[in-house]
Amino acid sequence: MTTASNQPKPASESTILANAAAQSRYNFEDTADFDRARRGLLLQIESGAINSELGVPVWDPSQYEFVSGESPDSVNPSLWRQAALNNIHGLFEVVPGIYQVRGYDISNISFIRSDTGWIVIDPLTVAETAAAARGLIDSHFGPLPIVAVIYTHSHADHYGGIRGIVTDEEVKSGQIRIIAPEGFLEAAVSENVTAGPAMTRRAMYMYGVLLPVGPLGHVDAGLGKTIPILGSRGLIAPTQSITQSGEVLEIDGVPIEFQLTPGTEAPAEMNFYFPSYRAVCMAENCAATLHNVYTPRGAEIRDSLSWSKYIDDAIDLFLDRSDVAFASHHWPRWGQADMLAFLSGQRDIYRYLHDQTMRLANHGHTANEIAEMLTLPDAIADEWFNRDYYGTVSHNVKAVYQRYLGWFDANPAHLHELPQVDSAKKFVEYMGGADAVLERATEDFNRGEYRWVAQVVNHLVFADPTNQSARELQADALEQLGYQSESGPWRSFYLTGASELRNGSPSIPGLRGAVSLDVMAAMTPEMVLDNCAVKLNGPRASEHQVEFEIVFTDREQAFHVFIGSGTLRHRRVASSSDGPSSSTVSTTVHTTVHTTVQEFISLTSELTTVDQSLESGALRVDGSVESLATFVSLLDQFDLFFSIIEP
Repeated sequence: MTTASNQPKPASESTILANAAAQSRYNFEDTADFDRARRGLLLQIESGAINSELGVPVWDPSQYEFVSGESPDSVNPSLWRQAALNNIHGLFEVVPGIYQVRGYDISNISFIRSDTGWIVIDPLTVAETAAAARGLIDSHFGPLPIVAVIYTHSHADHYGGIRGIVTDEEVKSGQIRIIAPEGFLEAAVSENVTAGPAMTRRAMYMYGVLLPVGPLGHVDAGLGKTIPILGSRGLIAPTQSITQSGEVLEIDGVPIEFQLTPGTEAPAEMNFYFPSYRAVCMAENCAATLHNVYTPRGAEIRDSLSWSKYIDDAIDLFLDRSDVAFASHHWPRWGQADMLAFLSGQRDIYRYLHDQTMRLANHGHTANEIAEMLTLPDAIADEWFNRDYYGTVSHNVKAVYQRYLGWFDANPAHLHELPQVDSAKKFVEYMGGADAVLERATEDFNRGEYRWVAQVVNHLVFADPTNQSARELQADALEQLGYQSESGPWRSFYLTGASELRNGSPSIPGLRGAVSLDVMAAMTPEMVLDNCAVKLNGPRASEHQVEFEIVFTDREQAFHVFIGSGTLRHRRVASSSDGPSSSTVSTTVHTTVHTTVQEFISLTSELTTVDQSLESGALRVDGSVESLATFVSLLDQFDLFFSIIEP
């Protein structure tokens, strides 16, 4: 262990040896991916930087120019290779008529030439990067209208930039269609709103957004460079849903054949095929990495068995009719032999993880045991696109186990354990006190046993977060684990944890959890009210009974809202936007609220007060205002930063 410092430290001798071993393990002479990633390059953004309207850098590929040449001691050489591939950016021709902008966001945006303009696939994470991508393609082909947008699935990096290329007026007029798989909006809300505040904080660890960029900090996210955290994220709801596989749409002269793949990489997702271009889009079901069956930022566990089967179905449906497969991340595959190797390899890894995890589980092994036992066959593991750059075998195995058997391993000692802080204090006491634990852990650190040091010293930090020696030692151990990680998210988790142990968790009082209000505005009124139910402070609400009717004047929908027994319930009722409900749900309703969805979101997010909304005319209340005011007062607001690496 080196001397105390709040700055990153160099790779230890153990880490240098571990990364040297990784260098000798893989065939770095295989450069085919670099040829694929560079193929068809037409144009790049000249300055490299993409700024917001306020001049704040949203995306700047130039900051990753340090990723060149041999990997440094502080980066796993396999991750370094992936980082170099993800540095290749610009506008690319996939085949004549299909183009991708890659490297200006964590995801790709694709442009399909139609009779009169463009069909856009996945408008990136934020408006700024999407607008820059459209500017790039317009500068090469001249301005052309967008006739449709396809969301491949319900993750924010595939719809959040929509307002950079499309306006509400264009959609409402029917000029632009927005197409998504069935269940898209519900899945997007569940993942990005209901769990949004917690997920946003965890994503700071996963994507390294708080880390300095460089060999001792953030290098790559595996799936792409990182997420553009400072951009403007929005959502325009789909105007059309794909409800069954085999459905065919013709959009401005371009036929598209759809394959629904629910429960794979996202709860709502779809692949699709362009017969006129002999091209298949694999959405995010296939990528140049092992993906996440469970994502460390937190989300619903994915179905690795269905994932494998849907890829196999795609091979059967599309391979013999295709010359190219492209996706929402990374670079395409050209030619049926290359496509088959890629698609079948991705198919097989998700199937192997599923089947072998459950085989070992049925022998009585636990999730943690299986994660240590299970290794991939060489035929699967030796493919670069199956490496642990984003997902890992270790945490995906645990996800498969959890999907079937849950968090409990059936050992009754684990059924009702003490919470972290209480158990940490007892653990340190049993070990002979903090000094004894530190002495032994330091010896283990010097032997390179970083996993154990991080685990055992975590008890010291939770028992006494003011123990600076414990914080420094755990930080040092986490840092070396990060330097050795092949997974971009694992590296970022480890290094962010180390940074917050040394410098403390970020603290900006009053900064709310980053759920985009524009995303929420696309939700149905039912979804907005369900989100209020998640924010309801049950213990305080249990002391109140609140009842009113709300008429959403912009949607011409009305709801009876009731708080009782610490829960929030709502039911849609027949209404007229000009007056109270025409169907009586309860004779006790003495208040009717008239407002828009957007204003109600502002009220329940503490962006405006009831008095201010009344004064502005955005809110009208028939009857007592007290019911609405009490309702708003019972809702929690979620601060953006909460502690993760310490109590």
